[in-house]
Amino acid sequence: MTPRETIAEEAGEARIVARSDVVVVGGGPAGFAAAVAARREGCSVTLVERYPYLGGLASGGMVLVLDDMHNGDETTVTGICMEMIERMAKLGLCVFPPPEERRQSAELSRKWARWGVFDFRARVKPAPIVMAAAFDPDGWKRVSNELIEEAGVGLRLHSWFSKVIVDDNRVEGVICDTKAGRQAILGDVVIDASGDLDVAAAAGAAFTEGGYIVTTVFRLGGVDTEEAEEFRFGHPEEYARIDKQARRIIGGSWDFWWLKTPLPGVVWCNCPHMTGFDALAVEDLTRADFEGRKRIASLVDFARANVPGFRNCYVIDVAPQLGVRQTRMLDGEYVVTKEDVLERVHFHDTVARGRDYYTPYRAL
Repeated sequence: MTPRETIAEEAGEARIVARSDVVVVGGGPAGFAAAVAARREGCSVTLVERYPYLGGLASGGMVLVLDDMHNGDETTVTGICMEMIERMAKLGLCVFPPPEERRQSAELSRKWARWGVFDFRARVKPAPIVMAAAFDPDGWKRVSNELIEEAGVGLRLHSWFSKVIVDDNRVEGVICDTKAGRQAILGDVVIDASGDLDVAAAAGAAFTEGGYIVTTVFRLGGVDTEEAEEFRFGHPEEYARIDKQARRIIGGSWDFWWLKTPLPGVVWCNCPHMTGFDALAVEDLTRADFEGRKRIASLVDFARANVPGFRNCYVIDVAPQLGVRQTRMLDGEYVVTKEDVLERVHFHDTVARGRDYYTPYRAL
């Protein structure tokens, strides 16, 4: 008997569990903001998220600095993002430089750089301190929940997008896999905020696949950050030598492989960066998770033995979500170009703004 390579699935039925004007798939920063904004505009909204928390890579991926909020001239990222920052700060779970300290200064760089709140793209040294925010992942989850409840968004966690509902070439909803079986959620508008273009791709939209480094972010406790920084500034050459070794052991990272967090003695490490993994392939995702943890273990051993301030460090947690930067990209009616970014072109149908760029609706 020849082994089968495929099986036929029965269509079956999915119970309709929600109907709303807007359905958002994905509760990361983009999906969460879309859901809250739509509800504030008077739409009924259902937000679907596969994990048991909101925040996506901000919380689950532990990307714990909101940077690129300032373009050198002005703070360009505000709105719901700024609401999040201000609420987390009131809880003591977010840190950002006050307006009077957002400028270039060696003294201010020494005070703030390890928070990751400097202009990463500046061509001058030290890089100017700008509006950016270091936050706690559970602070993000907590404030997200508050805003969702206050807005009145219908939230369905633990719901894994499975299939798109299309009728007469129009998306009318989604089907999710849950512990209770398949469930259907209907909406007049469906927003794909999955991060991997899961919904649009399933509906037949054209897209381009790309790849980039993936990262297993983690946090360390028991770190004497004051001692570590005193060593860095007091013995710059020795620090640079040790730091270079650490980054070689981790197998890839930015210059600042550890940054401060709002929690005393706790740092977050935006590494290891790893190449050669397809973030749409289960096999590659599994290998990346294993490889990341191996590199983390090696770095911790090295840091305890060699990095001042880290002798008593320990792993608090490893991000439950792998840091994926690029998979599927929608082939929109318009593609934002390098020139658009460099010239900061504003489009008539702009719906989002970043550090140096505007995103037109046609690109979505």
